[in-house]
Amino acid sequence: MTTAPPKPLVVTTPVHFRVGRKGARSLRVGPAAPPPPPGRVPRVARLMALAIRCEGLIRDGAVANQAELAAVGHVTRARLTQIMNLLHLAPDIQEAILDLPRVGAGRERITERHLRPITAEIDWGVQRRMWAGLRARTEQGTTKD
Repeated sequence: MTTAPPKPLVVTTPVHFRVGRKGARSLRVGPAAPPPPPGRVPRVARLMALAIRCEGLIRDGAVANQAELAAVGHVTRARLTQIMNLLHLAPDIQEAILDLPRVGAGRERITERHLRPITAEIDWGVQRRMWAGLRARTEQGTTKD
């Protein structure tokens, strides 16, 4: 009895080429990563995320205090305080800042400077009214830096 020759094994998988740093190309197995969404994350949202991260570093003992964090981050203590003051906002305002839509081109409508008077307010109810007013002004395009 004669046996038939074995059938060749065929493996099909998607691959893509990726251009890395300094133009180096590499072959990746699997589907290509989706392109990033257009636009950029608003700076105030990045600052809010940074404040949350810094708070965690202090809480976990990775750094002793804000002064040490400012030194490590190469910013002044005053600037770090401005950033950390974003944590004084009501939780729903913090969430709204983190969820701001991406910015396509041009200037951002809401900046950290716009939020400083709101962070200085202790009452979350008042903060929410101030935030609503800021959002209304930015939608109309009447905010000033």
